[in-house]
Amino acid sequence: MRKTRKTASLALMLIVALVLVLSGCGKKSNNNEGAASPSASSSPSSSASASPDASPSASPSDSGSTVDGKGKKVGMATDVGGVNDKSFNQSAWEALQKLAADTGAETKSLESHKDSDYEVNLNQFVKNGYDLTWGIGFLFADAAKNVADQNPNAKLAVIDTTVDAPNVESVTFKENEGSYLVGIVAGLMTKTNKIGFVGGIESPLIKKFEVGFKAGVAAVNPDAVVSANYVGDFSKPDLGKLAAATLYDAGNDIIFHAAGGSGNGVFSEATDRFKAGQKVWVIGVDKDQSIEFGNDVTLTSMVKKVDQAVYTVSEQVLKGEFHGGLDNAQELGLKEGGVGLPDKNPNVPQEVLDKVEEYKQKIISGEITVPTE
Repeated sequence: MRKTRKTASLALMLIVALVLVLSGCGKKSNNNEGAASPSASSSPSSSASASPDASPSASPSDSGSTVDGKGKKVGMATDVGGVNDKSFNQSAWEALQKLAADTGAETKSLESHKDSDYEVNLNQFVKNGYDLTWGIGFLFADAAKNVADQNPNAKLAVIDTTVDAPNVESVTFKENEGSYLVGIVAGLMTKTNKIGFVGGIESPLIKKFEVGFKAGVAAVNPDAVVSANYVGDFSKPDLGKLAAATLYDAGNDIIFHAAGGSGNGVFSEATDRFKAGQKVWVIGVDKDQSIEFGNDVTLTSMVKKVDQAVYTVSEQVLKGEFHGGLDNAQELGLKEGGVGLPDKNPNVPQEVLDKVEEYKQKIISGEITVPTE
């Protein structure tokens, strides 16, 4: 009998302990310690991507942040391409819109229409007490440096450039590596051995796209000739359309663009020709541009995961983490899952995709070093 009572008493104690534990688990935490970052991308083009803690390679589309951003503000200033450029500005803004939905943070964008707007727009966010201010594009380098130096307590971040300031977090990409892969596609799929490239502003950044693309084409098709045409602007679709028309008229059957909003004109020209019965292709940039322009003219795209970088860095700031200064600058390539092809490529045969994967692994392993200039 004594043993039975002892056993019953022990069982009762265990039940009470279990109730207390479950009650504790049900309490809502008042802090964000241990909050999860977005999960790592599962995209086939980023199979070697690092964890969010190592680099901003987490996919906003795959995550539901547990960070509480209420009462905090994140702003971004676009370059002259505008927030609806269907390219990297739009990717950045979509990331912040998702951040707002996931965390409750306030997000806002300001469009820059001329060079003098860059510093003005950054300052507007800083003066209004934003927790993080983004400058999207390499044209923000000087403006971000000036604003950071004048406001040492403000936190800023930039895409596609590096800024030597402790309160600026810099994220760049190895565009040459992703461009090499779409060069593989173009080199294997051209029927004329004439391939075009349309760039926005001729600069070291856009040259990385061109040089990487040409190297990829040459790796699989040394007989193909790549002709480049720079329009001198990221916000002039009419100039992009004219450049594309010139290249298509010269017999180029595939054009890769890295021209921001001007690249929309390349798609417009390809679409007009498709409707007239001529089969030509465009390789998009920054986003999967088939979503916007359709599969009739979009061969594939060189996806640069600006959205992932913007989301992850912004979420880290909401959690109280910030990694400013050149020592913490991040450059995201194939190894980090920062660039690559879209998840779906219905116009690219499997044998071509297999060749792309082969070269991708060679770049990741270091067997191939893609040139930048």
